[in-house]
Amino acid sequence: MPVIQAPGVYVFEERGAPPIAGVGTSTAAFIGTVDVASAGFQMPLRPGSDTERLDPAPVNEPRLVTNFDQFKNSFGDFQAGNRILAHSVFGFFLNGGTRCWVVRVENLQTITTALTELARRDEIALVAAPGALDLAVRAEIIAHCENLGDRFAIIDGQRARVSNEDGSITTIDIEVNPIKGGNPPLGNSDYAGLYFPWIQVVDRTLAPAPAEIEARRPVPGAQLLAPPSAFIAGIYARVDATRGVHKAPANEVVRGALGLEYETTRGEQEGLNPAGVNVIRGFNGNIKVWGARTLGGEANGEFRYINVRRLLLFLRESIDEGTQFAVFEPNAPPLWQKIRRSVTGFLTNVWRDGALFGNTPEEAFFVRCDETTNPPEVREIGQVITEIGVAVVKPAEFVIFRISQSAGASA
Repeated sequence: MPVIQAPGVYVFEERGAPPIAGVGTSTAAFIGTVDVASAGFQMPLRPGSDTERLDPAPVNEPRLVTNFDQFKNSFGDFQAGNRILAHSVFGFFLNGGTRCWVVRVENLQTITTALTELARRDEIALVAAPGALDLAVRAEIIAHCENLGDRFAIIDGQRARVSNEDGSITTIDIEVNPIKGGNPPLGNSDYAGLYFPWIQVVDRTLAPAPAEIEARRPVPGAQLLAPPSAFIAGIYARVDATRGVHKAPANEVVRGALGLEYETTRGEQEGLNPAGVNVIRGFNGNIKVWGARTLGGEANGEFRYINVRRLLLFLRESIDEGTQFAVFEPNAPPLWQKIRRSVTGFLTNVWRDGALFGNTPEEAFFVRCDETTNPPEVREIGQVITEIGVAVVKPAEFVIFRISQSAGASA
């Protein structure tokens, strides 16, 4: 307050508690291989040059990509050595994705450095390594998300059919569990979702190649089996934009999918769904995501649903970033009131969006920051504690109608 010595009316502007803005929930990170040494691999021409080509992005250096043209400028087009990553990123944008960080690695068994670099990008909310089926690699991605506590892993399930050296095809018994594949299961994690099976898409390979490579390549328009993780990340982004992060990313069409590597039956899904294996199925010509559970399913208790975990990640990160104003402020009732006002205003908006259960804000959440949460011994060590409780809306996973016959019944 400035010193006032002359009589008169003085008006001063008081700053209230700053509002909390929701953080982004759909920026993805994709890890993949780009074999620039393979025959026929070419980067696009540099702008203004008829001969000089762009250089591929360095290994383990994440690049922000907001459209597929940007991807081509850093990682190349659909071609030999880039088939899985290119189709995956294309599927992400096709299904509604808008922003992603892409990092290429020498091989999918050495992703530690790439994950370390991705940890520096705070906006990332989803992480996937399309086509990575190695147990240790998938476990490392999940641990990355769990340790940071601000992102969610999308994991590809195993291949349903395996090509043998003699040319025969072995069909894997998915009723055992598609995350096994001869290895111990991944275990449970509410920071990851696993999707099965792989999907069939149009092979958009375009780059020229020597005759011996061309002879082994599918003809233009042929189908390619692609891992579903990046396509699913695009669906997450689409649902987040149209409905909100609280909506389960299921019963959604996989754009670009022509078919499935394995047609899962309802009976088979009955054994997979409780374990948290999200099945992609075909219904009347549409390929849809038909599961919304975290890895482990029922074993994860209140976090068995993907949208519940992702909503809590959204709330935690938003409140974290939106209450930084409180650091080093005097730890007294005026600060507690500011914190309550900011958090209450934010959660009220979340409730209005339909993410919290209750007819009123009081039924949907509570925010407690007062003398009871901040007694003298807490304030003495420089802490201010706020307790928050939310009633999260769960998805209607099983829709049940009970029908009975009644003569002369009226509505």
